[in-house]
Amino acid sequence: MAAPAPYLQFAGDAAEALGLYREVFGGELTLHTFAEFGREDGPPGSVAHGILSGPVDLFGADGAVGAPSRRDGVMLSLLGFAPPETLHRWFEALSVRGEVVEPLQRRPWGAADGTVRDRFGVTWLIGYEGDAETG
Repeated sequence: MAAPAPYLQFAGDAAEALGLYREVFGGELTLHTFAEFGREDGPPGSVAHGILSGPVDLFGADGAVGAPSRRDGVMLSLLGFAPPETLHRWFEALSVRGEVVEPLQRRPWGAADGTVRDRFGVTWLIGYEGDAETG
C-alpha cells in the first residue's frame, strides 16, 4: 500500500515553493496552470496542480481566490527518510529565509531530530535513528 502524499495549498506562490522543494530534494517537477485546466477561479498563470516526483513526493497548487490555507496544523515528517547527511542538508536548505523551530539535535533516547518552518510556512520534522553526527 502506498503512503499518502502531501498536497499543499499556497497563496499565489506555489510555483516558487515547489521549485524550492525540487532544488532541495531533487526529482521531477510538473506544473499545470489554471488556464491549462480551464479554471476561472484564479489568475490564469497560477498553479492549478503541481507534482514533485522524486525522493520526496509532493503535490501543491495555488488556492482559488478566497480559499483558506490548508497547511495550518500540518507538519511533514521526514524521519529516517534518507541518510543522516542528506537529512542535515535538507534541514539547512529549508531553513534559508525560514525559521528553525528546534535545531536538528541528538535526543536523550538516541535519535536525532529537529523542526524547521520553511519560508512558505510549511513545517518539517526531520530526523533519524543512529549514531551519525548531528552537525
